[in-house]
Amino acid sequence: MSHEHDARDPGPQLPRHEPVFNLPNVVLAMLLVMVAIQVALDSLLPRAAMLEIYLQTAFIPQRYDFGIAGQAGPYLWSPVTYSLLHGGYAHLALNSFWLAAFGAVVARRIGWIRFLVFWFLSAIASAALFLAFHWGDQSVMVGASGVVSALMGAAARFAFGDGGGFRRDKAHLNRRLSIVQSLRNRTVFGFLVVWFGINMLAAVGFSFGIADSAIAWEAHVGGFLFGFLTFSLFDPIEPH
Repeated sequence: MSHEHDARDPGPQLPRHEPVFNLPNVVLAMLLVMVAIQVALDSLLPRAAMLEIYLQTAFIPQRYDFGIAGQAGPYLWSPVTYSLLHGGYAHLALNSFWLAAFGAVVARRIGWIRFLVFWFLSAIASAALFLAFHWGDQSVMVGASGVVSALMGAAARFAFGDGGGFRRDKAHLNRRLSIVQSLRNRTVFGFLVVWFGINMLAAVGFSFGIADSAIAWEAHVGGFLFGFLTFSLFDPIEPH
């Protein structure tokens, strides 16, 4: 028996796999900006210039114990610019991992413009709570942890779905849960308990092996609450 082959038939196809690093452009861009800044600060600039950049762009509560006169630039921009700086490559790598995980889901959901606005406002919210606990002192805060925490809080409103499931490629299509519905969702509630538990341990001095710097748990909490409580303002998808 003969078998006729249609030239248009491509034959058996291998299964297609989603790329491991399939990140939205805005998330990839923010990662590249943070890496470029870290490389410049660590390797390309003289120490004096590096220290001056940290002084001008890191969030320092003592700055707000004085008037804006003479420090208008850092006074206004440091509540955002600190989120692009890091205390070293380990700090950057940790924040980059969580940014890729949660930022990608949120960015697919809300688009790049809303994502950048969300970044801007969540950085300010994170800095504000840190300032409330450290008013007037000389603490220096850098890092995207507060923004990443806000993205986690935002993702908790939709990414786990009604049944608690999570698919990285489909999570952004889930319906948004109300705050009450989120708290009633077992997976979301468990996530909240673990997340706040870890940060409360940091609040009482548990360092998680990070000996060279304190964990800015206040910024984490401020960011998370911002993302969790205000996400509906950024979400273009109306709940069904």
